Amino acid sequence: MVKIRLRRIGAPKKPSYRLVVADSQSPRNGAFIEIIGFYNPLTQPETFNVEEEAALKWLRQGAQPTATAARLLTKAGIMDKIKSAKE
Repeated sequence: MVKIRLRRIGAPKKPSYRLVVADSQSPRNGAFIEIIGFYNPLTQPETFNVEEEAALKWLRQGAQPTATAARLLTKAGIMDKIKSAKE
């Protein structure tokens, strides 16, 4: 199964994350298929950027977002587009 999830990068105690498409059995920082965005929770307000077309492509193909990735995609309005497309 393919998942959309966060991959940790950055220095110790200063995390930032990449939003990646990866096989569900690969480790958190292991192999991935594609980088579709980034997330930095330490900035005020938190910084989040996602390639909308790439995210929509993977969601249409059946990729399952993790809970945190789904929250971020909802914040960006991408999950609403997928739900409206299914209806």
